[in-house]
Amino acid sequence: MSNKTSVSEFLLLQFSDLWEYQILQFVAFLLLYLGIVLGNLLIIAAVALDHHLHSPMYFLLMNLAIQDVGFVSVFIPKSMANSLMKTRHISYCGCVAQVLFSVFFLSSDFVLLTVMAYDRYIAICNPLEYEMIMNRKACLQIIATVWTTGFLYSVLHTTGTFASPFCSNIVNQFFCEIPELLKLTCSDLYLVEMVVVVLSVFAGLGCFIFIVVTYVHILNAVRTIGSVQGRKKALSTCLPHLTVVFTLFLTGSFAYLRPSPDNPSNLDIAMTILYCVIPPMLNPVIYSMRNREVRNAMGRVLGC
Repeated sequence: MSNKTSVSEFLLLQFSDLWEYQILQFVAFLLLYLGIVLGNLLIIAAVALDHHLHSPMYFLLMNLAIQDVGFVSVFIPKSMANSLMKTRHISYCGCVAQVLFSVFFLSSDFVLLTVMAYDRYIAICNPLEYEMIMNRKACLQIIATVWTTGFLYSVLHTTGTFASPFCSNIVNQFFCEIPELLKLTCSDLYLVEMVVVVLSVFAGLGCFIFIVVTYVHILNAVRTIGSVQGRKKALSTCLPHLTVVFTLFLTGSFAYLRPSPDNPSNLDIAMTILYCVIPPMLNPVIYSMRNREVRNAMGRVLGC
């Protein structure tokens, strides 16, 4: 193929050529998808309907759940449909949409987790000014900034990825992923996107370092709390967020901070799946197990 205009579709990676294994993959992805969507929708409903959770921390948590549902909805339904119909095709526009929305939700996730760390810092280290700093107007502005930043960032990445012509349409991944698409380009324009990718890695590390430094200050502040009950309550609001952050960064590091082979092995595919589904799947579990208010609100939504 001489230029990208001749690429009308891409061929995604199949998990297996055997029909039985394709059905097994469809069932596995269906169960994962239903678990992730239902769990996060339950958190969204609990925060929206329970007045006990109408606070900045839970408002940010609701947006995190929305991002998780959006992220897994970008690629899991398409992968299930391909397995069920015994095909591996995705249109050019569909591939563009996958890159655009996957980067949009993922980058928004990183920014929001950073904001949530700052929210906990203000609540524990500067509680007297918390309501003034994290008021309703400030929360709406923060969320608008998070979503806008994610969208602009995703447009930048998508434009950089598809600006270069493609010499092949065979993607060695079960969804349209930027590193795999860059391998298919046949001009030096992809180097611009590679620079953006490298800068993105440093930006992600910067967010991670900010979160770690923030929690160092939080732990120092918790140590000064006189009562044991007060320290437990402070930590109970921080541990779920900290667990989510480390889960996302660890799985993401295993998936991306290593050489990308030309022919991915089963381990490579498994690591990508873990990176894509583990954080969204664990978020409802972590927050419901470690936070009594969320657990009680979810119980009231379910009528328990």
